Amino acid sequence: MRKTILVVLACSIYAISLAQVSYKEISSARLSSERQLKIKLPKDYDPKGDKKYPVIIVFDGDYLFEPVAGQVDFQTYFDDMPSSIVVGIMQGENRFYDSYYDPTTGLPTESGLRFHDFVSDELLPYIDKEYNTSKFRVAVGHDIMGNFINSYVFKEDLAFQAYVCISPDFVGSLKNFVSKRLALYNDDIFYYLATSDKDIPEIRENILSTNALISEVTNQNVTYYFDDFKNETHYTLVTGAISRSFDKIFNIYNPLREKELEEKVLPYEGTLDQFLTDRYNRIEKLFGITQEISEEELEKVAKVAEQREDFKSLYKLGKLANKIHPETLLGTFYLAQSAEQLGKTKKAKKLYEEALALNDALNIDKDYIASKIEELTLALVDVNDEEIEDEEEEDNEEE
Repeated sequence: MRKTILVVLACSIYAISLAQVSYKEISSARLSSERQLKIKLPKDYDPKGDKKYPVIIVFDGDYLFEPVAGQVDFQTYFDDMPSSIVVGIMQGENRFYDSYYDPTTGLPTESGLRFHDFVSDELLPYIDKEYNTSKFRVAVGHDIMGNFINSYVFKEDLAFQAYVCISPDFVGSLKNFVSKRLALYNDDIFYYLATSDKDIPEIRENILSTNALISEVTNQNVTYYFDDFKNETHYTLVTGAISRSFDKIFNIYNPLREKELEEKVLPYEGTLDQFLTDRYNRIEKLFGITQEISEEELEKVAKVAEQREDFKSLYKLGKLANKIHPETLLGTFYLAQSAEQLGKTKKAKKLYEEALALNDALNIDKDYIASKIEELTLALVDVNDEEIEDEEEEDNEEE
């Protein structure tokens, strides 16, 4: 039943996305001709707004644009990736000339080089001028255009920060040099490669050998993903690869999930407020998107702090929550929890009382806070005056 609902939803989103597509022509001095583009803007796009959007350039837009645009709408609907501008380049009969390459190096030459320069020197500046774009760009290519987009990996200034190479038809020695180039990058770059067990044999063989080489790259700036699909052909693997690649490339944009909490948050060296701050700073650096740390994210990380018995992190998460969400009781609640766990009963009770004057948090209401105050009031009956004075002195020293 759930699968049926998702399929219906996907079809609905796909139909709506097609209705929002516009067609434009761009005049190219490099190509001495005009090229038609398909452009899909996000639903929330406001030309007068300050929000910036990643750009996804789809080569072979004649047939690849719709699957990409539909998948972008589907994944943004569930907030699994940021709203993005999708641009498809219509190539049609020009495809052969656009992808023309040197048989020895596999890199574009003659008409292929002119098309290469058209994209980097004319198309991308045009999109940046016309729309509110961030600096994060994704290149999507299949078959021979999957080979072609690798030519941008060799540019000194990155035209694209992410590459989706779907069953690329690697030619010449290019497959041997991609890994060497990736090893040299000093900035973040995402590289996705896909094939399948029923792919065209020669193409699959070259992809597998390329994967073996890239897998040996140890550059921390390179995020590499490889998929080897089962029972898919050279063409049917496309939709799965688009979905998987976007899920991987925009993984950090996703809300914190159990896997990341277990593998990255739990063993994190340092206070967990810093983990959250660094994570959101990286999202802004990569995608040009400024996001506010949500109450839900704070709650997930606070639970990990409790699991670690890390009351310093809990305290700092409280400070962070008060800074971001001052209207809710979340931050004060964490400060109270931290004080309580450290045995500062009087201070904890005072903080819980302060929390009562604030709005409820996502999963914490005032009834629970009131019960904590009652519990600590009873506990203070058994605490002598000397212990309370010692606690007050410690609090004054901290302040």
